[in-house]
Amino acid sequence: MSNKKFLWIWAPVLGTVTAVAVVANVGLVVAGGWVASQLGSGTYEFTNAEESADWDTEYYTSDYADGDAVDAAAEALVEEIAAGGIVLAKNEAASLPLAAGAKVTMLGRAAADPVFGGSGSGSVDTNSAVNARVGLENAGFEVNDAVYGAIEAFAAENPRGHIEMDRPDISTYDIGEMPVDGYEAQSASFAEYADAAVVVLGRPGGEGGDLTQDMTGWDENAVPGQHQLELNQDEKDLIALAKANFDTVVVVINASTTMELGDLQADAGVDAILLAGSPGATGLNALGGILSGDVNPSGRTADVWAADFTADPTYVNFGGFLYENLSVSYPVSAVETATSNATVTDEAPFVNYAEGIYIGYRYYETAAAEGFLDYDEAVVYPFGHGLSYTDFAWEVTGTEAGDVDGTVAVTVEVTNTGEVAGKDVVQLYYTAPYTPGGIEKSEVVLGDFAKTGVIEPGASQTVTLELPVEDMASYDHLGERAYVLEQGDYVLSVRTDSHTVADGTAPITYTVDSDVVYSGEDHRASDAAEVTNRFDDVSDQFGEGGIVAMSRADFAGTFPTAPTGDQLVADDAVAAGFSAWDHEAAAAEFDGEMPTTGAGTDLSLIDLRGLPFDDPRWAELLDSLSVGDMTDMLLNGAYQTAAIGSIGKPQTLEPDGPAGFSSFINSSINGVAYPSEFLIAQTWDVDLGARMGAMLGDEALSKGINGWYAPAMNLHRSPFAGRNFEYYSEDPYLSGVMATAVANGAATKGVYTTLKHFALNDQETNRVNNGIATWATEQTIRELYLKPFEMAVKGITMDVRYIADSDGTVEETTVGSTAVMSSFNRIGATWAGGSEALMTDVLRTEWGFEGFAISDFNLYPYMNPNQGISAGTDLTLTFQPSKSFNDTSSAKAVQDIRTATHHILFTVANSNAMNGLAPGATVTYTPPTWVYLQIGGTVLIGLLVLAGGFLVTRRVLRHRQAPAAGPAAAAGPDPVRAGRPGTGS
Repeated sequence: MSNKKFLWIWAPVLGTVTAVAVVANVGLVVAGGWVASQLGSGTYEFTNAEESADWDTEYYTSDYADGDAVDAAAEALVEEIAAGGIVLAKNEAASLPLAAGAKVTMLGRAAADPVFGGSGSGSVDTNSAVNARVGLENAGFEVNDAVYGAIEAFAAENPRGHIEMDRPDISTYDIGEMPVDGYEAQSASFAEYADAAVVVLGRPGGEGGDLTQDMTGWDENAVPGQHQLELNQDEKDLIALAKANFDTVVVVINASTTMELGDLQADAGVDAILLAGSPGATGLNALGGILSGDVNPSGRTADVWAADFTADPTYVNFGGFLYENLSVSYPVSAVETATSNATVTDEAPFVNYAEGIYIGYRYYETAAAEGFLDYDEAVVYPFGHGLSYTDFAWEVTGTEAGDVDGTVAVTVEVTNTGEVAGKDVVQLYYTAPYTPGGIEKSEVVLGDFAKTGVIEPGASQTVTLELPVEDMASYDHLGERAYVLEQGDYVLSVRTDSHTVADGTAPITYTVDSDVVYSGEDHRASDAAEVTNRFDDVSDQFGEGGIVAMSRADFAGTFPTAPTGDQLVADDAVAAGFSAWDHEAAAAEFDGEMPTTGAGTDLSLIDLRGLPFDDPRWAELLDSLSVGDMTDMLLNGAYQTAAIGSIGKPQTLEPDGPAGFSSFINSSINGVAYPSEFLIAQTWDVDLGARMGAMLGDEALSKGINGWYAPAMNLHRSPFAGRNFEYYSEDPYLSGVMATAVANGAATKGVYTTLKHFALNDQETNRVNNGIATWATEQTIRELYLKPFEMAVKGITMDVRYIADSDGTVEETTVGSTAVMSSFNRIGATWAGGSEALMTDVLRTEWGFEGFAISDFNLYPYMNPNQGISAGTDLTLTFQPSKSFNDTSSAKAVQDIRTATHHILFTVANSNAMNGLAPGATVTYTPPTWVYLQIGGTVLIGLLVLAGGFLVTRRVLRHRQAPAAGPAAAAGPDPVRAGRPGTGS
């Protein structure tokens, strides 16, 4: 074979092997975070010094012997949460509870295929969850097996999943109800199981898609304008079937969003309605207990249940809207292109919160007070509504009214006047003085609430509700640019729901003699610094020639309309907000010095546990870190913070999600499935929320978990939002109270909670690609959408035990909330995670937050990591280096990197991640097995390629030196040269 042919074969072989090896190694670097999440990231072994061997370094301990014990207790708690959260919405003629041992027929797809939770990052593992049939059978009922079997078979053959890639307005889920002709073959069994029909109607939801406002072309029976949250024809037929065959019809709504139930409420043939939410692992046992009477329902609605969603002021401004004149693009690195499977468009989406502060009950109560609507026609169930199997009487037994810097306290005695034990919920609302044309104000606002314990018949319990006077102030973004407690009478009322003043109670009047403006140094007591306008660029889109802001002074004239005309045209300011962040300009404007990096220190992270955020030793520790140490952590933030061996920082573990630990990255850490936040909020039970958090903390200790991507506290601005199952309520106060309770429970076990999604992330449509511009007035932003986050940041505390001296003395300090997750959307035209106004001015300056902020999953180029750390978003939720910094060398960038690192280290140092470590601990690192295999494989391939190259080269050279065969050689030796010395043998 000639050299040419030989090389033509072997050169490509060696080149291909080399290229494959190089690409594989580069790929392992690029996807190192993901590979580590699947195959392990190695182990850091921490060794305490001999003198600290006897010190108490178990800073947080579990209440349970092992993980199995935690799981068993958690499943019992899930059932208790569902029992406290399921709402008895209708119960005509005391149809419930059913007789013991009743024989019932379950109807409806969700009877056999319940909606246990939602999909996406907030999903949970429900493979072993109790279904509705088992829940009823565990309560002693006999269930019609023939009918149930038919439903089960239909559900298995007709999955609910439904994705229309070209229709972003379509939900990711069908209703998927079984047509009534599917029951014909089993209809003869109805008579034997005729004590009641239990009709279960479900609505799933999930991350990435909203519920559709128009089912035309999707549901074959839909009429134009029919939406997904009203009963479809199959469900209407199902109700008719139940009424025709059963004397008692009970409807169970298995959905974590509101639905239009006016027809069912008004239907005399429907005896009872239960609002069961998404019940988690064992919650359907509680459903059985409520139907049997073993559990007295005590849940209350966490949203208003309106009669006609199309008449709601949010309806026309929910969904997909694009600027017609704006095309956006961002520089994308080669690494991002290679590692992202996301399709990026040039569209610029937006949404107008034109309804302002008037969402949910705030709208319906105010519009009714102004005579704009008939409340009884517009509302099916008020916010805070719920029935019981017993009756309660309330008496206000005391009030205390402090000055404007104090608190109003109302004491209520609750007496059970019925025949069975039960719990009740006492709600306190306030009505602020309103001047038409002045600061917008809702007719009523929830100020406080309390849930009683179990009260036996004839017994009483006293509860006290407290309302700081400053909490009744309204934000005046147009005038004082501050919170203002206006002069006038503030009327406080004790109510059974947002619309109904409790019998026998009188309103309480609190009078403010003159306007109180909380500005400058005279800010509210709960604020860390002055609160003033931060979002003028957002508010400026409202007013003359812009978005019309809905006003109580003229509901008819300002009622929201869908954007048209100039509202579809982005002005220069909006276009500038959508443009790529200019890191070079930011670096040029920075006037600080280059921070110290790579200096020596004897400090380890454990040495700083318990120290204040501004202690000088933090500077020494940070000085010791290299830029590479810091950026490796900041860019590798998917469900963890990376280890930094030089300072003894361990890797942390931080799974999703709001209904219990879940991870699509590593299913081994999936935990017990809790009910949806929607159902948790319906408990109105702060103690249950705290117990849930503490139980998850115990679970975290058993699984090595340190942080938790929860609670989620965006609002139910619209019932069509696909992710409402992850969020508590339409009301910011109820959301904030429940989130704070859950987070404080988790904090008792050293778990930092990552409050999400900060902020105004209230729909899924257009949430990705280039980020949806969200337009709202600053009053709306602050009073509604920031309020639950504000309450949590100010209300969360974690006790931190630490070693205080060289003798091992244990002392205790307290830190506040230490983790927040920013959101996909934009505040105005600025990405939320890149908004300095949001992430620094509000979060850190006004509220005093000292922890770290992480981005939501950073898949898209508009979410710039340099912009994030400049604004106050420290950690990038992605697998390094699919995202990279544009700048790691300027003084500006290095200072931002250092500050972000400080926030993360402060959080981790004061968490359960430091359990077992004492000051002076040393650390050694052992890479994971796959790294050794990578190195060994690379070396082996390298040696083989070198050997192959050597053999190929030697063969080519030898072939080149060999005498060529031809006529001269064939003729024999040269007679002239023959016989000469040295030329022959």
